[in-house]
Amino acid sequence: MEHFSYAIRPAYHEVDKMGYVYHANYVTYCHKARTEYMRSLGIPDSRIEKKDIMMPVISFDIIYKQPAHYDEQLEIQVTIQSLSKTRCTFEFVTYNNSNEHICTAHSTIVFINSNTRKPLAIPTWIGDILEKQYEIA
Repeated sequence: MEHFSYAIRPAYHEVDKMGYVYHANYVTYCHKARTEYMRSLGIPDSRIEKKDIMMPVISFDIIYKQPAHYDEQLEIQVTIQSLSKTRCTFEFVTYNNSNEHICTAHSTIVFINSNTRKPLAIPTWIGDILEKQYEIA
């Protein structure tokens, strides 16, 4: 299965008193991974915003398998799990540098007009790119 890989190393301020990466930081990690994945496809946030489009997250689910730690190299593998005319769901599978499964998350985004805040169908120029990636997965 084709996927996009995003590497991140948790900073000291991202760990809790137990020495584990605080659970809410994984949401940020996944958001960064999705942003870089979209950028790699030629769909950077700046291009989307210039076309008066926003991509709010409407759901985010995560299952933790084991904790990650400060300064531990993490790899987040991103794939498109589902794609419709109005929404896209991404899957994020995180591993540490020992290839141990840290967590799996799913995030669904929709498209809206940034001026009216009304829902949009996925713009054709974005949909065409995402469809190719979805077919690969």
